[in-house]
Amino acid sequence: MADVVLVETRDRVRTITLHRPEVRNALDSELQHASADALHDADQDPDVDVVVLTGSDPAFCAGLDLRELGSTADNLNVHSDDADRPSNPFTALGSMRTPVIGAINGPAVTGGFELALACDFLVASDRATFGDTHARVGVTPGGGMSVFLPMAVGLRRAKEISLTGNFVSAEQAERIGLVNLVVAHADLLPTAHRLAADIVSNDQRAVRNLKALYHRTAAVAPADGLAIEQEVFRSWRVDPAEIASRRESVLRRGREQQES
Repeated sequence: MADVVLVETRDRVRTITLHRPEVRNALDSELQHASADALHDADQDPDVDVVVLTGSDPAFCAGLDLRELGSTADNLNVHSDDADRPSNPFTALGSMRTPVIGAINGPAVTGGFELALACDFLVASDRATFGDTHARVGVTPGGGMSVFLPMAVGLRRAKEISLTGNFVSAEQAERIGLVNLVVAHADLLPTAHRLAADIVSNDQRAVRNLKALYHRTAAVAPADGLAIEQEVFRSWRVDPAEIASRRESVLRRGREQQES
C-alpha cells in the first residue's frame, strides 16, 4: 500500500504532504491517523523548526472521505490507542508548538478548509479554492470552522461563506485576508520554504514563545490579552550576549528588505 503521507526534511524544515491524490486527499481514517502522527513527530523532533503542510495535486484536501463517512463513519470519530498522541490532524495542529505554514496547492474543502485554517498562516497557489460545504452535506463543523474562519475574515464574511456554501477563489481569499499570499502554482513550495527559512533564521525560543502568546491572547478579551503579554514579558529571561551577537545581522537584514 502506498504511503498516504509523504515526509521530507531539509534545512530544519519538514514538509508533510497529504497523499491520496486519486480522491483529492480526502480524509479517511488511515490518512487522519498518518497525518496526525506526522505532525506530532515533527513537533517532537529537535531538528525541525518549521513545518510546511501541503497536499499532492490536484487538491489540498477535499475534507472527510464521504465514502467512509456514508458507510462506517469511522473517520468521523478517529481515536488513538496512545493517550499521548493526537488521533487526528486537527488536534495535532492545535497542540503544536512548531510553526506550521499551510501551502494550499488546490481546493481546500470543508474539513480540508479547517485543516488550512488550523495552520499558522497560509500561502496559496493560484489554483487554490476554499469552500465550506457543511450545510450542503448536512453535518456540523468539528475541526474549528466556526472559530477560526471568523478570526481570519470576520464574522459576517464567515457566515456568508458557510451559509451559502459558495467557493472562494485564491484571489478572493487574499483580498479578504484568508490567505497571506497567492503565487503561481510552480512557485508555491519554493515560496513556502523561503518563508520557512526566514523563521528558521530567528531565535527559536522566541519564535515558539510568540506562537504560544498569540494563541493565548487570541482566546481572550483585549484587556486580558494585554495582561497575559505583560505577565510573559516580566518572566522572560534575556541573554544580553546573545542579543548583541544578533544585532548586526538584524540591522543588515532590515536594510536589505527596505532597499529591495
